[in-house]
Amino acid sequence: MPQMFVNGAWTGALSSATTVATSPATGEDLGTVPEGDREDARAAIAAARRAAPGWARLSAFERAALMHRVADVIEGRRHELARTLTLDQGKPLRAEAYDEVDELVTYWRMAAEDGKRLGGLLPNSASTGKRALLIRRPRGVVGVITPWNWPYTMPAELIAPALASGNTVVWTPAPSTAVSAAALAACLAEADLPPGVVNLVTGPGPVVGDEIARNPGTDVVAFIGSTATGRSVASAAAGKATLLEMGGNGPIVVLADADLDRAVEGALLACFLCAGQSCTAGERLLVHDAVRDDFADRLARAVQDRIRLGDPLDDATTMGPLNNAGVAAKMDEHVADAVQRGAKVLTGGARATGFATDLYWPATVLTGVPADALAATDETFGPIAPIVGIGSLDEAIELTNASRYGLLAAVYTADLNAGLAFADAVRTGWVNINESTNYWESHLPFGGRAGTDSGLGRVGGASPMETFTELQTVIIG
Repeated sequence: MPQMFVNGAWTGALSSATTVATSPATGEDLGTVPEGDREDARAAIAAARRAAPGWARLSAFERAALMHRVADVIEGRRHELARTLTLDQGKPLRAEAYDEVDELVTYWRMAAEDGKRLGGLLPNSASTGKRALLIRRPRGVVGVITPWNWPYTMPAELIAPALASGNTVVWTPAPSTAVSAAALAACLAEADLPPGVVNLVTGPGPVVGDEIARNPGTDVVAFIGSTATGRSVASAAAGKATLLEMGGNGPIVVLADADLDRAVEGALLACFLCAGQSCTAGERLLVHDAVRDDFADRLARAVQDRIRLGDPLDDATTMGPLNNAGVAAKMDEHVADAVQRGAKVLTGGARATGFATDLYWPATVLTGVPADALAATDETFGPIAPIVGIGSLDEAIELTNASRYGLLAAVYTADLNAGLAFADAVRTGWVNINESTNYWESHLPFGGRAGTDSGLGRVGGASPMETFTELQTVIIG
Protein backbone atom coordinates (compact mmCIF):
# COMPACT_ATOMS: atom_id res chain seq x y z
CA MET A 1 0.00 0.00 0.00
CA PRO A 2 1.48 3.42 -0.95
CA GLN A 3 2.35 5.64 2.01
CA MET A 4 3.74 9.09 2.65
CA PHE A 5 7.44 9.53 3.37
CA VAL A 6 8.22 11.99 6.17
CA ASN A 7 11.44 12.44 8.14
CA GLY A 8 12.93 9.27 6.65
CA ALA A 9 9.99 7.01 7.55
CA TRP A 10 6.90 5.66 5.82
CA THR A 11 3.67 6.84 7.39
CA GLY A 12 -0.04 7.19 6.86
CA ALA A 13 -1.96 10.43 7.25
CA LEU A 14 -2.18 11.72 10.82
CA SER A 15 -5.97 11.58 10.46
CA SER A 16 -5.76 8.00 9.06
CA ALA A 17 -7.81 9.18 6.04
CA THR A 18 -7.21 7.40 2.74
CA THR A 19 -8.41 7.48 -0.86
CA VAL A 20 -8.52 4.68 -3.41
CA ALA A 21 -6.23 4.96 -6.44
CA THR A 22 -7.81 3.67 -9.66
CA SER A 23 -5.99 2.82 -12.89
CA PRO A 24 -7.14 4.86 -15.91
CA ALA A 25 -6.02 1.95 -18.07
CA THR A 26 -7.82 -0.95 -16.41
CA GLY A 27 -10.28 0.62 -13.97
CA GLU A 28 -8.83 -1.56 -11.22
CA ASP A 29 -7.91 -0.36 -7.74
CA LEU A 30 -4.17 0.17 -7.29
CA GLY A 31 -4.42 0.48 -3.53
CA THR A 32 -5.27 3.07 -0.92
CA VAL A 33 -3.29 6.29 -0.66
CA PRO A 34 -3.00 8.45 2.48
CA GLU A 35 -5.10 11.58 2.25
CA GLY A 36 -2.87 14.03 4.02
CA ASP A 37 -4.00 17.41 5.31
CA ARG A 38 -2.42 20.59 6.64
CA GLU A 39 -1.10 18.89 9.77
CA ASP A 40 0.74 16.31 7.64
CA ALA A 41 2.22 19.08 5.52
CA ARG A 42 3.33 20.98 8.62
CA ALA A 43 5.02 17.86 10.02
CA ALA A 44 6.90 17.37 6.78
CA ILE A 45 7.95 21.02 6.65
CA ALA A 46 9.23 20.81 10.22
CA ALA A 47 11.26 17.70 9.31
CA ALA A 48 12.73 19.47 6.28
CA ARG A 49 13.68 22.49 8.40
CA ARG A 50 15.47 20.28 10.93
CA ALA A 51 17.38 18.54 8.16
CA ALA A 52 18.28 21.70 6.23
CA PRO A 53 21.41 22.84 8.13
CA GLY A 54 23.08 19.45 7.99
CA TRP A 55 22.31 18.92 4.31
CA ALA A 56 23.59 22.42 3.45
CA ARG A 57 26.85 21.73 5.30
CA LEU A 58 27.66 18.74 3.11
CA SER A 59 29.99 19.50 0.25
CA ALA A 60 28.54 19.59 -3.25
CA PHE A 61 30.52 16.45 -4.00
CA GLU A 62 29.05 14.60 -1.01
CA ARG A 63 25.54 15.54 -2.08
CA ALA A 64 26.32 14.51 -5.65
CA ALA A 65 27.43 11.07 -4.51
CA LEU A 66 24.11 10.54 -2.74
CA MET A 67 22.20 11.73 -5.79
CA HIS A 68 24.07 9.34 -8.05
CA ARG A 69 23.04 6.65 -5.57
CA VAL A 70 19.41 7.61 -6.17
CA ALA A 71 19.98 7.24 -9.91
CA ASP A 72 21.52 3.81 -9.34
CA VAL A 73 18.44 2.69 -7.40
CA ILE A 74 16.13 3.98 -10.13
CA GLU A 75 18.07 2.02 -12.74
CA GLY A 76 17.72 -1.11 -10.62
CA ARG A 77 13.95 -0.57 -10.33
CA ARG A 78 13.44 0.36 -13.99
CA HIS A 79 10.90 -2.34 -14.83
CA GLU A 80 8.89 -1.85 -11.62
CA LEU A 81 8.80 1.93 -12.06
CA ALA A 82 7.74 1.73 -15.70
CA ARG A 83 4.90 -0.70 -15.02
CA THR A 84 3.68 1.38 -12.08
CA LEU A 85 3.69 4.46 -14.32
CA THR A 86 1.64 2.71 -17.00
CA LEU A 87 -1.02 1.51 -14.58
CA ASP A 88 -1.17 4.76 -12.60
CA GLN A 89 -0.84 7.38 -15.34
CA GLY A 90 -1.92 5.46 -18.45
CA LYS A 91 1.00 5.98 -20.83
CA PRO A 92 2.08 2.97 -22.95
CA LEU A 93 4.67 0.79 -21.28
CA ARG A 94 6.92 0.06 -24.24
CA ALA A 95 6.37 3.26 -26.24
CA GLU A 96 6.67 5.82 -23.42
CA ALA A 97 6.92 4.58 -19.81
CA TYR A 98 10.43 3.15 -20.06
CA ASP A 99 11.60 6.36 -21.72
CA GLU A 100 10.31 8.43 -18.81
CA VAL A 101 12.12 6.25 -16.29
CA ASP A 102 15.34 6.54 -18.29
CA GLU A 103 14.96 10.32 -18.44
CA LEU A 104 14.40 10.31 -14.69
CA VAL A 105 17.87 8.82 -14.25
CA THR A 106 19.29 11.57 -16.45
CA TYR A 107 17.77 14.30 -14.29
CA TRP A 108 19.31 12.95 -11.10
CA ARG A 109 22.76 12.46 -12.60
CA MET A 110 22.67 15.83 -14.35
CA ALA A 111 21.71 17.68 -11.17
CA ALA A 112 24.44 15.90 -9.23
CA GLU A 113 27.07 17.21 -11.66
CA ASP A 114 25.50 20.67 -11.98
CA GLY A 115 25.65 20.97 -8.20
CA LYS A 116 29.40 20.38 -8.28
CA ARG A 117 29.83 23.23 -10.76
CA LEU A 118 27.56 25.69 -8.95
CA GLY A 119 29.85 28.56 -8.00
CA GLY A 120 29.91 32.19 -6.96
CA LEU A 121 31.89 35.18 -8.17
CA LEU A 122 34.96 37.18 -7.17
CA PRO A 123 34.16 40.73 -8.32
CA ASN A 124 36.58 43.58 -7.87
CA SER A 125 36.33 45.57 -4.65
CA ALA A 126 36.16 49.36 -4.73
CA SER A 127 38.74 49.45 -1.91
CA THR A 128 42.41 48.58 -2.33
CA GLY A 129 43.38 45.57 -0.25
CA LYS A 130 39.87 44.19 0.11
CA ARG A 131 38.29 41.18 -1.56
CA ALA A 132 34.62 40.72 -2.37
CA LEU A 133 33.11 37.23 -2.56
CA LEU A 134 29.68 36.42 -3.93
CA ILE A 135 28.69 33.00 -2.61
CA ARG A 136 25.60 31.04 -3.65
CA ARG A 137 23.76 29.81 -0.55
CA PRO A 138 20.80 27.41 -0.47
CA ARG A 139 17.60 29.15 0.50
CA GLY A 140 16.51 26.38 2.89
CA VAL A 141 13.31 24.40 2.33
CA VAL A 142 11.85 24.08 -1.16
CA GLY A 143 8.16 23.23 -1.48
CA VAL A 144 7.53 21.22 -4.66
CA ILE A 145 4.07 20.79 -6.23
CA THR A 146 3.92 18.58 -9.33
CA PRO A 147 1.39 17.41 -11.96
CA TRP A 148 0.16 14.04 -13.15
CA ASN A 149 1.22 14.01 -16.81
CA TRP A 150 4.91 13.22 -16.20
CA PRO A 151 4.84 11.97 -12.60
CA TYR A 152 8.53 11.01 -12.52
CA THR A 153 10.38 13.58 -14.61
CA MET A 154 8.44 16.68 -13.56
CA PRO A 155 9.26 16.14 -9.86
CA ALA A 156 12.86 15.25 -10.73
CA GLU A 157 13.51 18.46 -12.64
CA LEU A 158 12.68 20.36 -9.44
CA ILE A 159 13.66 18.05 -6.58
CA ALA A 160 17.05 17.04 -7.97
CA PRO A 161 18.43 20.58 -8.50
CA ALA A 162 16.92 21.68 -5.19
CA LEU A 163 18.86 18.96 -3.37
CA ALA A 164 22.03 19.42 -5.42
CA SER A 165 22.15 23.10 -4.50
CA GLY A 166 21.88 22.30 -0.78
CA ASN A 167 18.15 22.62 -0.02
CA THR A 168 15.75 20.17 1.56
CA VAL A 169 12.37 19.38 -0.01
CA VAL A 170 8.71 18.91 0.86
CA TRP A 171 6.90 17.44 -2.13
CA THR A 172 3.23 16.92 -2.88
CA PRO A 173 2.21 15.26 -6.16
CA ALA A 174 -1.05 15.34 -8.09
CA PRO A 175 -3.44 12.95 -6.32
CA SER A 176 -4.23 11.02 -9.52
CA THR A 177 -0.62 9.79 -9.77
CA ALA A 178 0.18 9.44 -6.08
CA VAL A 179 1.04 5.76 -6.58
CA SER A 180 3.83 6.71 -8.99
CA ALA A 181 5.02 9.34 -6.54
CA ALA A 182 5.28 6.74 -3.79
CA ALA A 183 7.27 4.48 -6.14
CA LEU A 184 9.74 7.30 -6.75
CA ALA A 185 9.92 8.07 -3.03
CA ALA A 186 10.80 4.41 -2.45
CA CYS A 187 13.91 4.95 -4.57
CA LEU A 188 14.91 7.89 -2.37
CA ALA A 189 14.31 5.81 0.73
CA GLU A 190 16.46 2.97 -0.60
CA ALA A 191 19.23 5.43 -1.46
CA ASP A 192 19.28 6.29 2.27
CA LEU A 193 19.25 10.07 2.09
CA PRO A 194 19.40 11.66 5.54
CA PRO A 195 15.99 11.81 7.30
CA GLY A 196 13.97 14.88 6.43
CA VAL A 197 15.95 15.79 3.31
CA VAL A 198 13.07 14.74 1.03
CA ASN A 199 9.50 14.42 2.30
CA LEU A 200 6.44 13.22 0.37
CA VAL A 201 2.94 14.23 1.46
CA THR A 202 -0.04 13.01 -0.58
CA GLY A 203 -3.42 14.70 -0.42
CA PRO A 204 -5.68 17.29 -2.06
CA GLY A 205 -3.86 20.16 -3.72
CA PRO A 206 -6.09 22.90 -2.26
CA VAL A 207 -5.18 21.58 1.21
CA VAL A 208 -1.67 20.09 1.17
CA GLY A 209 -0.35 22.16 -1.73
CA ASP A 210 -1.80 25.35 -0.29
CA GLU A 211 -0.20 24.68 3.10
CA ILE A 212 3.19 24.02 1.52
CA ALA A 213 2.93 27.23 -0.51
CA ARG A 214 1.85 29.56 2.30
CA ASN A 215 3.56 28.02 5.34
CA PRO A 216 6.40 30.25 6.59
CA GLY A 217 8.55 27.14 6.92
CA THR A 218 9.07 26.89 3.15
CA ASP A 219 11.52 29.37 1.63
CA VAL A 220 10.91 28.60 -2.05
CA VAL A 221 7.86 27.23 -3.86
CA ALA A 222 8.31 25.40 -7.16
CA PHE A 223 5.24 24.42 -9.14
CA ILE A 224 4.48 22.68 -12.43
CA GLY A 225 0.87 22.45 -13.56
CA SER A 226 -2.09 24.36 -14.91
CA THR A 227 -2.27 28.14 -15.08
CA ALA A 228 -5.29 28.34 -12.78
CA THR A 229 -3.62 26.28 -10.06
CA GLY A 230 -0.35 28.13 -10.58
CA ARG A 231 -2.04 31.44 -9.88
CA SER A 232 -3.42 30.07 -6.61
CA VAL A 233 0.01 28.78 -5.63
CA ALA A 234 1.64 32.11 -6.45
CA SER A 235 -0.91 33.96 -4.34
CA ALA A 236 -0.39 31.63 -1.38
CA ALA A 237 3.41 31.91 -1.72
CA ALA A 238 3.45 35.71 -1.96
CA GLY A 239 6.78 37.10 -0.76
CA LYS A 240 8.73 33.88 -1.36
CA ALA A 241 10.97 32.92 -4.23
CA THR A 242 8.81 31.06 -6.75
CA LEU A 243 9.33 28.97 -9.85
CA LEU A 244 6.12 28.44 -11.84
CA GLU A 245 5.96 26.37 -15.03
CA MET A 246 2.36 26.63 -16.15
CA GLY A 247 0.12 26.14 -19.18
CA GLY A 248 0.83 26.36 -22.88
CA ASN A 249 -1.00 26.62 -26.17
CA GLY A 250 2.04 26.24 -28.35
CA PRO A 251 1.27 26.55 -32.04
CA ILE A 252 2.95 24.59 -34.80
CA VAL A 253 3.19 26.92 -37.78
CA VAL A 254 3.49 25.30 -41.23
CA LEU A 255 4.39 27.80 -43.94
CA ALA A 256 3.81 27.29 -47.67
CA ASP A 257 7.42 26.28 -48.34
CA ALA A 258 7.65 23.77 -45.49
CA ASP A 259 8.74 20.15 -45.88
CA LEU A 260 5.30 18.67 -45.26
CA ASP A 261 6.54 15.17 -44.43
CA ARG A 262 8.79 16.62 -41.75
CA ALA A 263 5.98 18.81 -40.46
CA VAL A 264 3.67 15.78 -40.22
CA GLU A 265 6.30 13.91 -38.20
CA GLY A 266 6.55 16.89 -35.87
CA ALA A 267 2.79 17.07 -35.48
CA LEU A 268 2.52 13.37 -34.61
CA LEU A 269 5.00 13.85 -31.78
CA ALA A 270 3.58 17.19 -30.69
CA CYS A 271 -0.09 16.24 -30.62
CA PHE A 272 -0.09 12.61 -29.51
CA LEU A 273 2.90 11.96 -27.23
CA CYS A 274 1.49 11.25 -23.76
CA ALA A 275 -1.93 11.35 -25.45
CA GLY A 276 -1.46 15.09 -25.93
CA GLN A 277 -1.21 15.65 -22.16
CA SER A 278 1.88 17.83 -22.21
CA CYS A 279 2.52 21.54 -21.71
CA THR A 280 4.66 21.40 -24.87
CA ALA A 281 1.95 19.73 -26.95
CA GLY A 282 1.03 21.15 -30.36
CA GLU A 283 -2.25 22.55 -29.16
CA ARG A 284 -3.03 24.16 -32.53
CA LEU A 285 -1.59 23.88 -36.02
CA LEU A 286 -1.46 27.13 -38.00
CA VAL A 287 -1.08 25.93 -41.59
CA HIS A 288 -0.74 28.13 -44.68
CA ASP A 289 -3.82 27.96 -46.89
CA ALA A 290 -1.70 26.93 -49.90
CA VAL A 291 -0.76 23.62 -48.25
CA ARG A 292 -3.46 23.20 -45.62
CA ASP A 293 -5.52 20.52 -47.38
CA ASP A 294 -2.45 18.53 -48.40
CA PHE A 295 -0.99 18.71 -44.90
CA ALA A 296 -4.29 17.77 -43.26
CA ASP A 297 -4.71 14.71 -45.50
CA ARG A 298 -1.13 13.56 -44.86
CA LEU A 299 -1.50 13.99 -41.11
CA ALA A 300 -4.83 12.12 -41.01
CA ARG A 301 -3.34 9.20 -42.97
CA ALA A 302 -0.30 9.11 -40.71
CA VAL A 303 -2.52 9.03 -37.62
CA GLN A 304 -4.59 6.17 -39.02
CA ASP A 305 -1.48 4.21 -40.00
CA ARG A 306 0.76 4.82 -37.01
CA ILE A 307 -1.13 5.85 -33.85
CA ARG A 308 -2.54 2.78 -32.16
CA LEU A 309 -4.86 3.44 -29.22
CA GLY A 310 -5.05 0.48 -26.88
CA ASP A 311 -4.11 -1.32 -23.69
CA PRO A 312 -0.95 0.49 -22.55
CA LEU A 313 0.57 -2.80 -21.36
CA ASP A 314 0.43 -4.13 -24.94
CA ASP A 315 3.78 -3.59 -26.68
CA ALA A 316 2.00 -2.64 -29.93
CA THR A 317 0.13 0.26 -28.31
CA THR A 318 1.47 3.73 -29.08
CA MET A 319 -1.15 5.78 -27.18
CA GLY A 320 -2.98 4.93 -23.99
CA PRO A 321 -5.97 6.42 -22.16
CA LEU A 322 -6.27 9.90 -20.76
CA ASN A 323 -5.37 10.15 -17.11
CA ASN A 324 -8.60 11.44 -15.62
CA ALA A 325 -12.23 12.30 -16.28
CA GLY A 326 -11.60 16.04 -16.30
CA VAL A 327 -9.26 16.02 -19.27
CA ALA A 328 -11.52 13.57 -21.14
CA ALA A 329 -14.48 15.90 -20.62
CA LYS A 330 -12.41 18.79 -21.95
CA MET A 331 -11.70 16.80 -25.12
CA ASP A 332 -15.45 16.19 -25.48
CA GLU A 333 -16.15 19.90 -25.12
CA HIS A 334 -13.42 21.18 -27.44
CA VAL A 335 -14.14 18.75 -30.27
CA ALA A 336 -17.89 19.44 -30.09
CA ASP A 337 -17.28 23.21 -30.08
CA ALA A 338 -15.00 23.03 -33.14
CA VAL A 339 -17.44 20.88 -35.11
CA GLN A 340 -20.32 23.17 -34.20
CA ARG A 341 -18.28 26.08 -35.57
CA GLY A 342 -17.74 24.32 -38.89
CA ALA A 343 -14.60 22.22 -38.41
CA LYS A 344 -14.35 18.90 -40.22
CA VAL A 345 -13.29 15.68 -38.45
CA LEU A 346 -10.73 13.79 -40.54
CA THR A 347 -10.09 11.04 -38.02
CA GLY A 348 -11.14 10.33 -34.43
CA GLY A 349 -13.66 12.78 -33.06
CA ALA A 350 -15.39 10.77 -30.30
CA ARG A 351 -14.49 8.65 -27.29
CA ALA A 352 -13.51 5.09 -28.08
CA THR A 353 -15.68 2.23 -26.85
CA GLY A 354 -14.89 -1.32 -25.88
CA PHE A 355 -12.11 -0.50 -23.42
CA ALA A 356 -11.86 -1.11 -19.68
CA THR A 357 -12.55 2.56 -18.90
CA ASP A 358 -14.18 5.46 -20.75
CA LEU A 359 -10.91 7.46 -20.75
CA TYR A 360 -9.73 6.20 -24.14
CA TRP A 361 -9.86 9.02 -26.71
CA PRO A 362 -8.54 8.30 -30.23
CA ALA A 363 -6.08 10.59 -31.97
CA THR A 364 -8.21 13.30 -33.56
CA VAL A 365 -7.45 15.54 -36.54
CA LEU A 366 -9.73 18.50 -37.24
CA THR A 367 -9.40 20.90 -40.18
CA GLY A 368 -11.10 24.18 -40.86
CA VAL A 369 -10.97 25.08 -37.16
CA PRO A 370 -11.81 28.76 -36.55
CA ALA A 371 -9.06 30.70 -34.81
CA ASP A 372 -11.41 31.54 -31.93
CA ALA A 373 -12.60 27.96 -31.29
CA LEU A 374 -11.89 26.50 -27.86
CA ALA A 375 -9.53 23.93 -29.38
CA ALA A 376 -7.43 26.79 -30.81
CA THR A 377 -7.47 29.16 -27.84
CA ASP A 378 -7.48 26.96 -24.74
CA GLU A 379 -5.13 24.24 -23.57
CA THR A 380 -7.04 21.08 -24.53
CA PHE A 381 -4.44 18.72 -23.05
CA GLY A 382 -5.66 15.79 -25.10
CA PRO A 383 -4.88 13.92 -28.36
CA ILE A 384 -6.12 16.56 -30.77
CA ALA A 385 -4.62 18.26 -33.84
CA PRO A 386 -6.80 21.31 -34.65
CA ILE A 387 -5.75 22.80 -38.00
CA VAL A 388 -6.32 26.54 -38.45
CA GLY A 389 -5.74 28.11 -41.86
CA ILE A 390 -3.42 31.14 -42.18
CA GLY A 391 -2.47 33.33 -45.11
CA SER A 392 1.00 34.54 -44.14
CA LEU A 393 3.85 34.50 -41.65
CA ASP A 394 2.57 37.78 -40.22
CA GLU A 395 -0.80 36.19 -39.50
CA ALA A 396 0.93 33.27 -37.77
CA ILE A 397 2.84 35.71 -35.57
CA GLU A 398 -0.33 37.66 -34.81
CA LEU A 399 -2.27 34.53 -33.80
CA THR A 400 0.63 33.24 -31.71
CA ASN A 401 0.91 36.50 -29.79
CA ALA A 402 -2.86 36.82 -29.40
CA SER A 403 -2.79 33.84 -27.04
CA ARG A 404 -2.53 34.47 -23.33
CA TYR A 405 0.04 31.66 -23.21
CA GLY A 406 3.72 32.09 -24.03
CA LEU A 407 5.49 28.80 -23.37
CA LEU A 408 6.61 27.32 -26.68
CA ALA A 409 6.05 27.57 -30.43
CA ALA A 410 7.36 25.84 -33.56
CA VAL A 411 7.61 26.83 -37.20
CA TYR A 412 8.27 24.74 -40.31
CA THR A 413 9.77 26.56 -43.28
CA ALA A 414 12.52 26.19 -45.88
CA ASP A 415 13.48 29.84 -45.32
CA LEU A 416 15.75 30.24 -42.29
CA ASN A 417 15.20 33.99 -42.36
CA ALA A 418 11.45 33.43 -42.00
CA GLY A 419 12.06 31.01 -39.13
CA LEU A 420 14.28 33.50 -37.32
CA ALA A 421 11.82 36.34 -37.99
CA PHE A 422 9.14 34.21 -36.33
CA ALA A 423 11.40 33.53 -33.33
CA ASP A 424 12.22 37.24 -33.01
CA ALA A 425 8.57 38.30 -33.09
CA VAL A 426 6.68 35.75 -30.96
CA ARG A 427 6.36 36.06 -27.19
CA THR A 428 7.23 32.52 -26.16
CA GLY A 429 10.03 31.24 -23.96
CA TRP A 430 11.15 28.61 -26.49
CA VAL A 431 10.95 28.42 -30.30
CA ASN A 432 11.74 25.39 -32.48
CA ILE A 433 12.47 25.84 -36.17
CA ASN A 434 11.72 22.75 -38.27
CA GLU A 435 11.21 20.71 -35.13
CA SER A 436 8.20 19.63 -33.07
CA THR A 437 6.95 21.60 -30.10
CA ASN A 438 7.55 18.43 -28.09
CA TYR A 439 11.26 18.54 -28.83
CA TRP A 440 13.30 19.92 -25.99
CA GLU A 441 16.58 19.14 -24.26
CA SER A 442 16.54 18.61 -20.53
CA HIS A 443 19.70 20.63 -19.79
CA LEU A 444 18.45 23.84 -21.46
CA PRO A 445 16.37 26.59 -19.78
CA PHE A 446 12.63 26.14 -20.33
CA GLY A 447 9.73 28.35 -19.26
CA GLY A 448 7.19 30.98 -20.25
CA ARG A 449 7.76 34.54 -21.40
CA ALA A 450 7.07 37.38 -19.00
CA GLY A 451 3.60 38.85 -19.23
CA THR A 452 1.95 35.58 -20.27
CA ASP A 453 0.06 32.90 -18.36
CA SER A 454 2.82 30.33 -18.82
CA GLY A 455 4.79 30.93 -15.67
CA LEU A 456 7.85 32.47 -14.10
CA GLY A 457 11.45 31.28 -13.98
CA ARG A 458 13.10 28.37 -15.77
CA VAL A 459 13.34 24.63 -15.33
CA GLY A 460 15.91 22.54 -17.18
CA GLY A 461 19.43 21.60 -16.11
CA ALA A 462 20.98 23.99 -13.60
CA SER A 463 18.46 26.77 -14.32
CA PRO A 464 16.27 26.11 -11.24
CA MET A 465 19.32 26.55 -9.03
CA GLU A 466 19.14 30.28 -9.74
CA THR A 467 15.79 30.29 -7.91
CA PHE A 468 16.78 27.74 -5.26
CA THR A 469 19.86 29.71 -4.13
CA GLU A 470 20.62 33.30 -3.25
CA LEU A 471 23.81 35.33 -3.33
CA GLN A 472 25.59 36.22 -0.12
CA THR A 473 28.18 38.99 -0.30
CA VAL A 474 31.29 38.57 1.85
CA ILE A 475 33.93 41.31 2.17
CA ILE A 476 37.43 40.40 3.35
CA GLY A 477 39.35 43.29 4.84
